[in-house]
Amino acid sequence: MASRDRILRQKEETRNNILGAAYDIVKEEGWNGLSMRKIADRIEYTAPIIYEYFSNKDAILRELTGKGFIKLGKELENAKSKFERPEDQIEAMWMAYWDFAFTDTEMYQVMFGVQMNCCTEQCDAAKTPYKLFTGVIAEIMKNNNPTEEVIKQKYFTFFSVIHGLIAINIINKSDIMETINNQILKDAIGGITKSIQ
Repeated sequence: MASRDRILRQKEETRNNILGAAYDIVKEEGWNGLSMRKIADRIEYTAPIIYEYFSNKDAILRELTGKGFIKLGKELENAKSKFERPEDQIEAMWMAYWDFAFTDTEMYQVMFGVQMNCCTEQCDAAKTPYKLFTGVIAEIMKNNNPTEEVIKQKYFTFFSVIHGLIAINIINKSDIMETINNQILKDAIGGITKSIQ
């Protein structure tokens, strides 16, 4: 039994090493630089061993996407927990979302398809941020008895503006934009929040 547990631990460790190596390569070379061969070279394994754990590069991308959404979900929950009022929670959550996009830019790119294909549809963890945001939006709008569809529309209003601003900044890095982004972001969050109260 102890030997079986050790084998399972080793397999999990190898799997995590593969994912870690893949993400390190992406941070250095971008998503286009990722290949199964480079991962194998990085962790000093043969390519066939990598294929025992992941059938192809897309399988690695799906796994990394899931890990990214889990991390983002935790950061959103943490931001939400710091405030009582839903209006403050929504601002803190979108600010945490923004910070995630620029501290883990490569992860954000694969999660949301900025300059590459994404794997969101195949990832259960992608539902967590949506549920957290819509829960707070529902709380802000509770006096209006909003339908699920209206809450969803309001979420996508926030998402469209904030994701659009993030994508613009990832694609066109600019010192001028960096200086005004924080104010644009706060104005957008505040304006949308006021419109749904």
